[in-house]
Amino acid sequence: MPERKPSRTYDRREVGLLAGLRIRKKLMLLHTLFSVSLAALLVLALQPMLSRIVADAEYAAACTALERLRSTGAVAEALRSDGPARVDIAVGTVDTLSLPKDPVSVRAIADLPPGGFARLPAESGRTRAVARLDDARLAVSSVVIPDSRSAIARLNGLVLLVLLGAYLLIALALEVFVLPRAVYRPIRVLLSADAATRAGDEQHEVIPPERIPLDELGEIMRSHNETVTALRSNERQLAAALGEIERVAADLKTKNDLLEAARRNLADTDRLASLGMMSAGIAHEINTPLTVVSGLTQRLSEGATLSEPEAGLLRRVIARLERLAESLLDYARVRPAIASRTALEPLVHEAFTLVSLDRNADQGRLDAELVPGLAVNGDPDRLLQVLVNLARNGLDAMGPNGRLLVTGDRIRLEGADWVRLRVVDDGPGIDPAVLPTLFEPFVSTRLDAKGTGLGLAVAQAIVSEQGGTLVARNREDASGAMFEIILPEQHTPAEPKDAALEHARPDDAGPADTETPEPPPDTLPA
Repeated sequence: MPERKPSRTYDRREVGLLAGLRIRKKLMLLHTLFSVSLAALLVLALQPMLSRIVADAEYAAACTALERLRSTGAVAEALRSDGPARVDIAVGTVDTLSLPKDPVSVRAIADLPPGGFARLPAESGRTRAVARLDDARLAVSSVVIPDSRSAIARLNGLVLLVLLGAYLLIALALEVFVLPRAVYRPIRVLLSADAATRAGDEQHEVIPPERIPLDELGEIMRSHNETVTALRSNERQLAAALGEIERVAADLKTKNDLLEAARRNLADTDRLASLGMMSAGIAHEINTPLTVVSGLTQRLSEGATLSEPEAGLLRRVIARLERLAESLLDYARVRPAIASRTALEPLVHEAFTLVSLDRNADQGRLDAELVPGLAVNGDPDRLLQVLVNLARNGLDAMGPNGRLLVTGDRIRLEGADWVRLRVVDDGPGIDPAVLPTLFEPFVSTRLDAKGTGLGLAVAQAIVSEQGGTLVARNREDASGAMFEIILPEQHTPAEPKDAALEHARPDDAGPADTETPEPPPDTLPA
């Protein structure tokens, strides 16, 4: 079944009355209108001139008849004529003759001298003239020349026939010789090229130069070729750009995967770096207890018995070593995020114990002033890592006589209960130029054996994971810096979304430790 062409509708107010016609019909209509208009103009232009010539000839014949009447005095002699004119003469006075009553004619007749002639308006298609014979009498002659009037009618018909023949010849020449080559064929070529463009046929969508005329249609064809060429060029550039985008996207995906893996290891890297810096302090911390244990076990190996005070000392020393080892293991262990009720005061003291392992006692004093019973729903391991990082930074910034104070209280913000921890030192404060980027990875003023540049970035990520906020600013009342942690009292952490907090186990590791760790002890080893 042939495809039905969509009907075309036109708004005649916008595109004209001829918009719905094909070009051939438009040209035929325009030819016809032109020829008819030309014929009408010729007839309208020639008819008054020819009628004037005939009227002048009839007036001359009328004057000749009146001159005969005046010279002979006989009407019959005056009517004798050798020509084709038909002459009628009437003699009488103004009152008896049928004369025009208009003011111009009346004045012309009144002013007519004896022997003079005047022209009267035509009546019944006949030309009239009046002559004064004497003071009282007038003669009116009316003349018509039928042959002249017939000649005029034949001439008008001949003009129309000539114009019709010329129209037919012009239309035939246009339809046979001009329009097919100059209009219809270029239009078909252009339509065929447009159809090829829509179909994506690149072989036939460009019009060959030898088929492009030099007129306005040729300009349209050249514009079509330029448009198609530019379109194909843009398509090739777009395809190349898309290929480049795909290549860059694949490259970015690879880099993002590498970055994601690096971010996953940030927190663990910071934790391991902290353990490395604690190693020297650990050796010093366990040296004295091991000396006590070694001496007492030596006595036991020699067969001696321990007194009750000595046995109590051995138990306390062993308990201290156990608690120290447990704290280190808890700090180093990688666990998924948990939510348990965590008392903050023991957590702060445990952080002080861990920090003191790799910091000398003369670097500053560690104090805590927390509201009793302060606790939050959170992950104790990760909150401990935040406190260790902040306390270590504060100790490194202070002098030998400095004091690092951790305070804690409850506040109410926007209708909810929050816990606020402040870690305040009395060092020189934070460089204002560093403050805007302080929590970005590897932003540190001391990338040495005591600094990795990861601690604050990891701390902020952990606090955000716990639903809180970590901000840093310089103290206003004295020299030093203050880090403020604001945590919700009741919060259930979701699975961490930040890649820096997602702890991946090595492929060769054993089953994940899913046990909930016991909260830190209320008392720390002395």
